[in-house]
Amino acid sequence: MKHTKRVWVLLGISALAGVGLWLAATSAQPEKPPTSYTPVIEDKLENVIARMTAEKPAIAKRQQDLLAERYDLSNTPAKGVTMSGATKKAIQEGVRVKLPAGVTWEALAKMSPEEIRTKGTWPKGFLPLPHPNHPEGGMVFPKFHIDEINKQEARDLTRFDLDHDFPDHFLPVFPPPMFLTTRLDLGDVSKGQLVTIANYYELFNGILNPKQLEGLRLLVTPFPQQQFNPTADRRTTKASRGVTCFDCHVNGHANGATHLVGDIRPQQFRHRLDTPSLRGVNVQRLFGSQRALKTIEDFTEFEQRAAYFDGDHLTAAKKGVNVLERGSQVHFMAEFEELLDFPPAPKLDVFGKLDPKKASPAELRGEKLFLGKGRCAECHPAPFYTDNMMHNLQTERFFAPQMVNGRMAAVDGPIKTFALRGVKDSPPYMHDGRLLTLEDTVEFFNLVLELQLTKEEKADLVAFMRAL
Repeated sequence: MKHTKRVWVLLGISALAGVGLWLAATSAQPEKPPTSYTPVIEDKLENVIARMTAEKPAIAKRQQDLLAERYDLSNTPAKGVTMSGATKKAIQEGVRVKLPAGVTWEALAKMSPEEIRTKGTWPKGFLPLPHPNHPEGGMVFPKFHIDEINKQEARDLTRFDLDHDFPDHFLPVFPPPMFLTTRLDLGDVSKGQLVTIANYYELFNGILNPKQLEGLRLLVTPFPQQQFNPTADRRTTKASRGVTCFDCHVNGHANGATHLVGDIRPQQFRHRLDTPSLRGVNVQRLFGSQRALKTIEDFTEFEQRAAYFDGDHLTAAKKGVNVLERGSQVHFMAEFEELLDFPPAPKLDVFGKLDPKKASPAELRGEKLFLGKGRCAECHPAPFYTDNMMHNLQTERFFAPQMVNGRMAAVDGPIKTFALRGVKDSPPYMHDGRLLTLEDTVEFFNLVLELQLTKEEKADLVAFMRAL
């Protein structure tokens, strides 16, 4: 009996020693190397919901603290300047990017890029902007859009882990008006409504041809996406039917929805994406976050296969990717997208230049600066104010690489020249939405291009862009 007890004691000691060696070996193992593929879920959905819901307030506070540190977020509308459409939402005015203590815009403009970098005086609001939760990423929608989709379709775009970060007054008017190149006589063909699967047929039957109508149907039909899908790997409490193209490109325009680009790895180097407007895609020739897609048909075909699933086609297959047929569905969708027009600009002539009889002195001075000293027209020529090219602004000249809320602010790289027609309707600005107002964009390019603009010249440039 004693011998048996002694054996069990020895076996217990040996087992404990083995566990200790295993724990030591495990703790000594290096971190997993970065991977190009989406991480595999290793926990139950209910546990993920509980954990991320608990973490949500701290993540939101971290992002709001960053925005408050970078920007003046007050609601200060410009007098007499509104976005297009019947809602007449005022645009925000003034420079909102905060300067470092003791620095003025005039003094900063006199410094060389090397001096700004060395002294650390590059405004934080000009650094790349992180996603509301950059390590997690994914599509995030403003609450006003979530509420309207819930009302019309009973489809919930609420994420249990994350909310949109920008105040509503910095986002485009909702819902935005929709203008068609084929029926300019109708004005806003959406009639002030958010176009969805619930009302598209009533609104557009008799205006579009059957192919275009079918293309629009597909654009407002929900399909599975990385965070919104029926699998256990999602960020919605209940299984989701997914998202639509028009959840981000609302009425063919934008609503401030954000995401991370799918074509950069590792995660901390992925750019936040400010969803661009689809207005005027008929004059554009580069698409996708890195502009690898050369036609709107290419973009339409691959968006749901790639961008919907963070660029991971294997995850897409698991979650229910919607593979569009090129010869019919892609063509139908693209044919409708090509009809989306810029908003009216009554002060512009047929060449996209200001009519001297209609423009104010400030707008005319701004146009002269745009074409000359400001060097804006080198990338944004009339009539649509885009050269359909990629340009690298080399902003890394001005700041040292730094990690900000999970985003490695290092380089922007080549970015697309966005069309400036109707630009006042499309805040925030830059590819990641880091610039909240047109005044911010002027200050940004005054430094990046080393223009040495005066205070009066900056104001005139803003006046001109408001008229586009």
